[in-house]
This record gives sequence, structure tokens and C-alpha cells, in this order.
Amino acid sequence: MAGNERSMLIRDLRRVTVKVGTSSITWPSGELDIRRMEKIVSEIVEVIESGIEVVLVSSGAIGAGIGRLGLTQKPQSFPEKQAAAAVGQGILLQTYEQLFDSYNKIVAQVLLTRSDIAARSRYLNARNTLITLLKYGVIPIINENDTVAFEEIRLGDNDRLSALTACLVDSDLLVILSDIDGVYSCDPKNSSNAFLIHTIEDLGPEIEQIAGGSGSKFGTGGMVTKIQAARIATSSGIPMIVANASHPYILQRIVRGEEVGTLFLPGKHKLHSKKRWIGFGSDAEGKLFVDPGAEEALVNAGKSLLPSGVVRIEGSFRVGSVVSVIGEGDKEIARGIVGYSSSEIEKIKGRHTDEIEKILGYKTFTEIIHRDNLTVIV
Repeated sequence: MAGNERSMLIRDLRRVTVKVGTSSITWPSGELDIRRMEKIVSEIVEVIESGIEVVLVSSGAIGAGIGRLGLTQKPQSFPEKQAAAAVGQGILLQTYEQLFDSYNKIVAQVLLTRSDIAARSRYLNARNTLITLLKYGVIPIINENDTVAFEEIRLGDNDRLSALTACLVDSDLLVILSDIDGVYSCDPKNSSNAFLIHTIEDLGPEIEQIAGGSGSKFGTGGMVTKIQAARIATSSGIPMIVANASHPYILQRIVRGEEVGTLFLPGKHKLHSKKRWIGFGSDAEGKLFVDPGAEEALVNAGKSLLPSGVVRIEGSFRVGSVVSVIGEGDKEIARGIVGYSSSEIEKIKGRHTDEIEKILGYKTFTEIIHRDNLTVIV
């Protein structure tokens, strides 16, 4: 994609989510690198002054805690990681607050856990809070609540959190700043033939194969988690760029549409907030296995899931629960909110809609999952 085409894609930006990785703001020892943080802060402020709202998702709490505790390597046990996060989170926020204050900018700390995203009511509450902060001109600084969130530390996934945050606040662009220039054709450390991929249109298996493994000594991510973040963002209609935080004026160059980093092109349709939550924020409480005809209807025709297409169910769930829809090869193809419970679906699966009332004695809905409550994720 040429520079002018990229500029057209991300023109008229209103709101951007920026994620900063641990390696981009710390020394090799794990301690915070004030010089690097100052660079990023100054660039964010300049973007804001141009009229674009910025939500910052920042890693570094565990690394900062490791540095303050004088550790030489990242702890392996979860309690040790949580202890490092507890020490480092205050240091991280205080540093950001001092740096942004020098530009007369107010910041707010927002710590999230998976349950804050997975529960619909808490998701909406977090969304409302963040939107209100932006309305007041405040810069939200978001991190996972590592001191209490066991699963979040195990997944080590602030990249994914940044994609969910971009969905949460309806960002027009997600920028992930790291210590790499973008996605390469292969590992540039191991091959002189590696070249930077400027634009990725399709997140097929070949892209996942060329993604590397784990991240830096003190970080927890890697290219794999960035690909996963891109899948969430682009499926929600949000373009995503991975770029090197150390490059001069990197944020300004990105919002101007210059061809830097790797751009992941968004899907054709930008999902409504509710559908984003269903597909990528919610926790599935069960599974519905569907036949090839139903899979085709859901994925390619935008249809609702009818009882006739369900061949098997797994799990126990109530009306209004989010469930995974499983297609060929036991692959998750969609998530949706069910109109019937697992026990009811067990009775009507494989049957026609005109048989529902006869079988159950009532018919609440024609569909098991209405297309308005369904998000395709393939």
C-alpha cells in the first residue's frame, strides 16, 4: 500500500489507542528509562494537540518493580510477578503523571482485569468511564491489574488488552509501539533475507507462522500476541500498526499516514460495540457445534443460527449466555448470545423452527442465536 493510500485509510482520526511495550520504556535492567518515556509522552501530547484523543495502554509495571527490587531476571512464580507488579505500578503511574504534568496534561489510571471485559455490565461501565475521561481532556493510562489478575499474568497479554481497549472506546486506529520495526517475512536476527512487510491484508496461517515467540527478558509479549491483537482489531473494523517506539517522531509520522511499521488492514465492516464485546470481550459459557450448511449461512451469508443447524452442544448455560459456535474441524467460527438454555437447545437441536413450540410447549424465538447477537470471528 502506497503512502497516499495509507494516508487515506487513516485520515480524519478522532481517537487513537496507543500501546507501549515494556522494552520501549525500560533499561535492560528492567528499570524505567525516563528518556524513552519522555519521548513517548511528548509525541502523545503533540498528537493530542493536533486534535486527536489518545488512550494509552502501557506495560512496564512488572519490569519497573523488578528494577526497584533489584532483581536480575523476571520472577517465574505468579506471586513474585504479582509482587513486582504491585511495587512497579505506582512507580510507572507516578512517572507518567510527572511527565504529562510538564505539558499541563491530566492522566488517570485505569486497571482492568479479564472479568472487567467479560462481564457485560462491567464492560459498559469501563467504556462509560473512559469516554467521560476523554471528554474531560484526561489521558487514560490503562494496564492490566497484575497484582490480582492471575490469568492476565499467565497470558501476559497487554497487546490483546490494547485491542480490546481500542474496541471499548471506538478507536479509529490502534498503534502498538515495541522494539521492532514491524512484521518481517522471517526473523531478521537469523536471516539476512528478511524484509519488513509494510501491509498485511489477511491474517492467514502464514502470518501466524512467521510471527516469533516470546518477547524481551522483562516483557511478556511477542509478535504472536501482536498478531492476536490484530485479529481482534481488524475484525472489529479498526486498522492496527506495529512500529518501533525508538524511531523519531514515530507517532506523528503514523497519524500523518507515512509508510512506517506494519499496517494491518481492517475488515470491511466496523462492528457495533455490542458485537465487538460478544466476539472478543466475552467469555463463552458453552459450545454449539453446527453442520456445514449452518456454518456457510453464518460465515458467508450473515444469517441467524437456527435449531436445524445445531448437531451437538457442550456445557450448561442459561438464556442470554454467550456461547462459542464451532464449525468444521472443531474450529470456533463465531460467538453469540443464545435465546434458549442448554437444556432447551438439547431438545430442539436438529429440528425445524416450526417444531419448537410442539417440543417445548412454547416458542420464545425462532432462532437459537439471532444474527444481531452473533459475531463471526473467522
